[in-house]
Amino acid sequence: MAANVYASATDGGSGGDSAQTRSGTGVRTAGATIDCPDVGSKLTSVPEQARGEVDKELALLDEQIAKAYQRLSESAQQVQQDSGFADNAIMNPLKDKRAATLERIAIAIDRVGDRPDGLEALAACTVRDSGNEAPAQGEGQDGDGDQQDGQEQGQEQGDRQSQGANGGQAGNGPVAADFAPITSVQPGTGSPRQGTKASRGSFTTDCGVNENGLFNSDNIIAAPGVTNGAHHFHDYIGNQANNAFASDQDLANAETSCADQGDKSSYYWPVLRLQNGTQEQDANSPGGGIEGNAGEIVTPKQVTLTFVGNPRGKVTAMPRLLRIITGDAKSFVNGPANANASWSCTGFEDRQLKDKYPLCPQGSDVVRTFKFQSCWDGRNIDSANHRTHVAFADAAGTCPSGFRPIPQLVQRIVYDVDAPSLEDGGRTTPLFAVDSFPEQLHKPVTDHGDFINVFDEDLMGEMADCINDGRKCGAGAGGEPGDKPEEEPQEQPTKAPEPTKAPEEPTKAPEAPQEQPTRTPDTPQDGNAGGKPGDTGDGDGGKGDGDGGKDQAAKPPVTNKPAPEPEQPEQGGSPTAAPRTDEPEVFATPTPGQGTANAGEQGGSKDDAGEEADGLGQSQAVGTATSAAPTPSLPSRTEPQAVGSGGLADTGAQLWPAAAGAVLVIAGFVVLRRVRRG
Repeated sequence: MAANVYASATDGGSGGDSAQTRSGTGVRTAGATIDCPDVGSKLTSVPEQARGEVDKELALLDEQIAKAYQRLSESAQQVQQDSGFADNAIMNPLKDKRAATLERIAIAIDRVGDRPDGLEALAACTVRDSGNEAPAQGEGQDGDGDQQDGQEQGQEQGDRQSQGANGGQAGNGPVAADFAPITSVQPGTGSPRQGTKASRGSFTTDCGVNENGLFNSDNIIAAPGVTNGAHHFHDYIGNQANNAFASDQDLANAETSCADQGDKSSYYWPVLRLQNGTQEQDANSPGGGIEGNAGEIVTPKQVTLTFVGNPRGKVTAMPRLLRIITGDAKSFVNGPANANASWSCTGFEDRQLKDKYPLCPQGSDVVRTFKFQSCWDGRNIDSANHRTHVAFADAAGTCPSGFRPIPQLVQRIVYDVDAPSLEDGGRTTPLFAVDSFPEQLHKPVTDHGDFINVFDEDLMGEMADCINDGRKCGAGAGGEPGDKPEEEPQEQPTKAPEPTKAPEEPTKAPEAPQEQPTRTPDTPQDGNAGGKPGDTGDGDGGKGDGDGGKDQAAKPPVTNKPAPEPEQPEQGGSPTAAPRTDEPEVFATPTPGQGTANAGEQGGSKDDAGEEADGLGQSQAVGTATSAAPTPSLPSRTEPQAVGSGGLADTGAQLWPAAAGAVLVIAGFVVLRRVRRG
């Protein structure tokens, strides 16, 4: 497992000119960053016996870059005054430290294998223009002590130091140029057409939205045994034991936030923050504010985890403990070779941005989508650079030679954040950005996701069978098939009884159920807010309530009760996407929002997914897991109808008047007969 964190396979180490092409015409650029060759990408073959030592040395290289960037950003004035300052005081010492580290890597490999050639050439780094535009006077983005200008909204920026004029709350991004309106993006082309042997099914798992507040700045895949190996904070869902020191056995024995307890997999990604001046608990911690990751951590509104099939053939089950990293956390300086960021907005998900954050219309939410590699080499659960054991299928959906299709994880994360006010540098409505390595300046292209397969092997087998059979399965898929039509049948029973009686049931019944949906999400919500990065080092925080609010959703039988559906219905916000891609974006949307139990039991929840994907202004009502306000309206509209149509109390309430009338009629006859006899 020896490799640089999210190592790039770009042959030049630092590839492309992505960081040099972002300045606006006629506007001076300001700020700089550090560009170092990506050592991990060169180490495609590291003997197993040397990997632990090599991993730690690679993590040390990352730390050296982070510290050099911090020194550079704090020395902006000296750099401007003395052209040789950066080289003499920062870059040359960095080169010497890297050379010593690279030599230790070569020695570690040489002990048990062949000494790698050319590592010494990777020691030198360069200072490069960040491409960030210099903020206008008074925008408060240059960190020069005049940041506040009397602005309100809690955006106290006084702690921001002069850090190279790269913008953002901590002075290292984002900037206005990192954003683009989603409406300016052209719809994309569809996915490969599915062949006759395609595996058309899907398996959805529901693991919450990190209600437990589990965060840390480790990375067990890329930097095992190294505290703060990622230099930025991650959201974790699923496995609750993921930290730098977790063994495979620790992961296997851990609690899980997933509804189906057979899924102990670990799903994690960089947190999203609002640049609103908030000082989180990690403000003075490595990986947090110390390394430029500042602002309020935003809890996702929804998280959908869907495994889909292959358009050319059947999939094989993933091996247990398979590790996959998608995207490149260093792609701002490495270039786009391994970048896999996708940013969009609800209602516009056929349009994707790769190197910009989306500006969403009012009523539309920000969406991050990760489509993981879907081909496996059939032998390894990891590789030295964490990439070569898995691969993407080509444009036609075919895996590379020697690779076989596996279920593809499509991860969709929705955030209820407003489009920032770019004209005033985010003062009125704050900018947002993902955490990143300090020198990557929070660029959207650096977004990435991580996955470790800790599914129960039998459940993984069921997943593969489900996908190959063309079914929809999983604890997060309950209630998908036929959800929309269920709205109409529910209305029939309310119309069948007498017109005067039918309206009464819905008006009385909502009061009780309406309050429960409001309370249910509140518990995890509070837990998440209280548990933010207090668990900096050990990754154990919130573990005690790993399943808080999830017990009602733990319905593994749903896995065995898939509803065979013909082709996946193509509806929602992805008109150009292939059916297998649409599924996670549309159908699974309500699952994390409402909890699996509601999604599976009430067909009405499906309607909400369609609303989110099809039109703006409806997306707010979908995220019922973390958005308490819209929650009551959905269940209250559905549950009373179900109760009113089938409850014994209702049946009795409608029959006793008729029975009483019958008794009165009979009594009348008896009285009449007695009168006649008399």
